[in-house]
Amino acid sequence: MRRILTYAKTALLSLTAVVALAMVSCSVSYKFNGASIDYTKTKTIQIADFPIRSSYVWGPMGPMFNNQLKDMFASHTKLSQVKRNGDLKIEGEITQYSQRNKSVAADGRSAQTELSITVNVRFTNNANHSEDFERQFTANKSYETTQSLASVQEELVTQMVKDLTEQIFNATVANW
Repeated sequence: MRRILTYAKTALLSLTAVVALAMVSCSVSYKFNGASIDYTKTKTIQIADFPIRSSYVWGPMGPMFNNQLKDMFASHTKLSQVKRNGDLKIEGEITQYSQRNKSVAADGRSAQTELSITVNVRFTNNANHSEDFERQFTANKSYETTQSLASVQEELVTQMVKDLTEQIFNATVANW
């Protein structure tokens, strides 16, 4: 009798798991790492290189940003990246790269400096134009003024680029 009850419980659990999997797999929307994309309507994305339009420039920043943005969509979605006529289109420019004093020490000198990157993004969703937008995204990082910008620039820009690409990803396909 115990063997029959154990078999019945196992069969019931297996059936429940199969039904749950079937219900989940019937969903049209794909969610992976925050992406919410209807792949029946949206299959491609066009990501233009963002030129630097800032008066202050650090050379490696442009390629670093452009590669990270494309990598973000390649690794977190099933969208194929195309050169033109994408179902989704992301374009824009790096409009500002600047530093400013953030805090002052007791002796009146600058204690911290804030580095900032601002990116202007134009997003077009050819499947649903109500989601189109043009918006600015900004990332900031601070460093001690006792350090030179040259010694911290690569690390800080890498962190800010990661932050910016996550912001853009979330605003475009994660619907957050």
